[in-house]
Parts: sequence; C-alpha cells; structure tokens
Amino acid sequence: MLIRTAAPLALAATTALAGSLLVAAPASAAAHQGGVHLGKIQYDSPGKDTRSNSSLNAEWVEIHNNTKSKVQLKGYKLKDNTGYTFTFGSYNVSAGKTVKVHTGRGKVSSGHVYWNRGSYVWNNTGDKARLIKPNGKLLDSCSWTKSGKGTKNCH
Repeated sequence: MLIRTAAPLALAATTALAGSLLVAAPASAAAHQGGVHLGKIQYDSPGKDTRSNSSLNAEWVEIHNNTKSKVQLKGYKLKDNTGYTFTFGSYNVSAGKTVKVHTGRGKVSSGHVYWNRGSYVWNNTGDKARLIKPNGKLLDSCSWTKSGKGTKNCH
C-alpha cells in the first residue's frame, strides 16, 4: 500500500520541481540567449523622406546571429504591421555577425541585403518588426510607438 501512494507523491514532487525550474529564467532572457534575433532598426530614414533609393536604403533592420555557427536564412521572413514581407533568399549570416535588410534597391553583399521597394516600409509613428522562421514560427519581434531619433535598439 505504501508503494502505491509513494509513486504519486514522487511524481507530484518531480512535476513541482520541473515546473519551478522552468520558471527560473525570465522569458525575455530565454528568448535571446542564443539564436537569430532583431538588432537595431532605423525606421525613420534620416533627413527628408524623398523616396530616393539612398533615402530608402537609409531605412533598415539589423538581424543578428548570436550563435557559434553560421545560419542559413533562406525562407526567413521580416514583416511589418501592415503585412509588408521580405523573404530571404539563400543567405548565410556568420556566427556573431549581423545582416542589414535595407528597404531600397541594391546588390546583395556581405552584411547587406535589399528589399527592392520603391516606398518606405516602417512607420515612423509606430510599427512592429517581426522575424519569422521558414516554418512560420515567430522568432523575434520589436516595436515602437512614436518617432524619436528614428531608431530602435531591440536588444
């Protein structure tokens, strides 16, 4: 009889211990301890918004690889609140490195990719950048509510 009651007690104690271990790390720390995440965002292109290619390319989002190995970003998506979506083609970001996704047109190079848009994506008065894995899972997000200096340091 003691064995029957000890097993449920042991299971309850193990479950309680596991539950307390799961809550030990804050959610924000757990989300950014490693992996790929949003870095700094230049959501308001400096100067007057002229829609010139150089002005469009001065609006960008950094994506940082915080892992110890390169990450293939093919199929990853960057989205704003209105649904504008940039989907990465084949692009490797090295360990500890950052890639800037520029709004305008340009030639892909080390650390720089281009959305190839003719108009701005990020709203100066408030928006939310979302980084989404190829499987559709939200990997990271970063939002702002008003125009300040035109930049947001997400992490």
